[in-house]
Amino acid sequence: MASEENPPQRQLTDGWSAIDRNDFAEAERIARSALRRDPSDPESLRLLGDSLFYQDRFAEAAVPLRQVSQQSAVRGVGHRLGYCHFALGDFRNAETALRREVELYPDLVNAHNLLGIVLIRQSRPEEALSVFRTALAVDPQSAEANNNLGNTLAELGRDEEAIPFLEKVVGLNPGLAAARYNLGIAFHNLKRHDEAIAGFRGALDLAPGLTYALGNLIRNETAICRWADLDEHVRTLRERLGQGTTVEDPFTVVAVSDSLREQRDCAEAYLKDRLPVSPQPLWQGIRHRHEKIRLAYLSSDFHAHATAFLIAGLLEHHDRSKFEVFAVSFGPDDRSDTRRRLIEGVDRFIDVRAQDDAQAAQLVHGLEADIAIDLKGHTHGARPGILARRPAPVQVSYLGFPGTTGADFIDYVVADRFVLPEEHQSFYSEKVVYLPDTYQVNDAARRISDAVPTRAQAGLPPQGFVFCCFNNSFKITPQVFDIWMRLLAKIPGSVLWLLEDNRPAMQNLRTEAQARGVAPERLVFAPRIALGEHLARHRVADLFLDTLPYNAHTTASDALWAGLPVLTCAGSAFAGRVAGSLLHAVGLPELVTGDLSAYEALALQLARDGSLLGALRAKLARNRLTHALFDTDRFRRHIESAYVTMWEISRRGERPRAFTVDPLA
Repeated sequence: MASEENPPQRQLTDGWSAIDRNDFAEAERIARSALRRDPSDPESLRLLGDSLFYQDRFAEAAVPLRQVSQQSAVRGVGHRLGYCHFALGDFRNAETALRREVELYPDLVNAHNLLGIVLIRQSRPEEALSVFRTALAVDPQSAEANNNLGNTLAELGRDEEAIPFLEKVVGLNPGLAAARYNLGIAFHNLKRHDEAIAGFRGALDLAPGLTYALGNLIRNETAICRWADLDEHVRTLRERLGQGTTVEDPFTVVAVSDSLREQRDCAEAYLKDRLPVSPQPLWQGIRHRHEKIRLAYLSSDFHAHATAFLIAGLLEHHDRSKFEVFAVSFGPDDRSDTRRRLIEGVDRFIDVRAQDDAQAAQLVHGLEADIAIDLKGHTHGARPGILARRPAPVQVSYLGFPGTTGADFIDYVVADRFVLPEEHQSFYSEKVVYLPDTYQVNDAARRISDAVPTRAQAGLPPQGFVFCCFNNSFKITPQVFDIWMRLLAKIPGSVLWLLEDNRPAMQNLRTEAQARGVAPERLVFAPRIALGEHLARHRVADLFLDTLPYNAHTTASDALWAGLPVLTCAGSAFAGRVAGSLLHAVGLPELVTGDLSAYEALALQLARDGSLLGALRAKLARNRLTHALFDTDRFRRHIESAYVTMWEISRRGERPRAFTVDPLA
């Protein structure tokens, strides 16, 4: 061990030896001793910086490493300084340090890789691609560079290009679980679910506790209705959530768990993993003074998407004497009629795809938005890093995600008393705002094609009862499917009409039907078609059967708007209570059952009793245009009342609180 009497160079040599044997505390002690003699000695500063760096004390390490970097060019110092800033969430200073490092030492592949990751964290993937390609030019066999390039291409939706790089990583390092996981993600994005499952299984074989791997395995199994191991995987997932030993995507958990506690714990853990450092809030308490309340809606779904179909009418009909309406879009421009309608329906439409989270947040702040409404939650394409920077005084979660965000930077969630009963409030990080009819907005201007297909044109047999469910296949569970097959067995000549989500799901469901004694051809699959035509074909079905624990949401509204009765079972959490909310709002509460036994019994009764089903269909026909569900203007008045109350609470300097919107005439 070095002592104060040792010559300075010998002392530093002992310090570097301590680094080599991972005795970082001893290296720190030696460095501090040396610096007492010469506080500006670059090697002593570097030793101190490295010893702190390897103890994960990044804020402390950055100070001496920055001093060294300012004094002279020392290989590797800029990389470690950049990592310190990166670990602290200071991506701009990380970028500065790393760019200097790669300019000085262009052969440092690790510095290129970290620079690319820093750019990714700033939502600058195109720039990151260039950096990763430079790293590969330096070392084509770098597993990390191949992995980073492949992942970035996948994030940009260029999964076919990504796969060769990710497969190369697996070849270079077959024991690297993360490589198999990333390959699984690319296959998932391409809806090559069998290959995705193989990737996630391989990752879990190597690292059973790998973050997100089990959830993604389940997500792909449910997508193609591969159920052989599903119960075991879901049970393991829920056990790990309960123990706090895993981080998973909240959307996956909402789809398979009806536990409100699990959903909140998952959402909070996910945000801590995705946003480990809380950014400085942009809004610092200054009250904007505008003649009108400024609303900023944020989403990646401002194109031909279910969320856009629901909300387009609301954006158009907001009272412009009281509100200014902005749309902040970070999703694709599909050049669709829906996209054009959304652009024309708001006062200002801003595309922030090319901006990182900090820049997008600064833009929202610069708009002086009074209320920012996140329409994504934890669904695909979400960017929670924008609102994490608190660009607006009031921030709201609405419509896109059926559960709590777990975010301390989201003040309110918009709900109704059916989807979110008062006794559920403790499981929400947000304060609950109750609308009087239903939380879900609808657009009464959605066109239904006049060309209703014949049964033959729809691929249905000429006779027989048509049970229908156009939910995505991931919502179909073995328990619900068992009920459906029993219904087909008891109603001769009946068929089950499902959405043609993907070919493996079709094949697996037909196999599952046969295993339950039902002829596979009694499952009929409907291809995806334009919305107007899709709505019209509902009219040749007899009864829409809902799923659990994740109900029909937009698909339930589609069916009801088209005049098709929906039978649901109310679950224990938001995702499983949406269809019940919609049925209450359209005046058909008798189609909401409390358990699956009652659901099965009522489905059977309706299939056998044509007069009862006919009366319900006639009631729906009367109620469509007279009840709250499809009254866009009524909904508009209610949610505007909610926005005004939120704004007034904020303007008075009060903390957010739960409240109920009174029904308006």
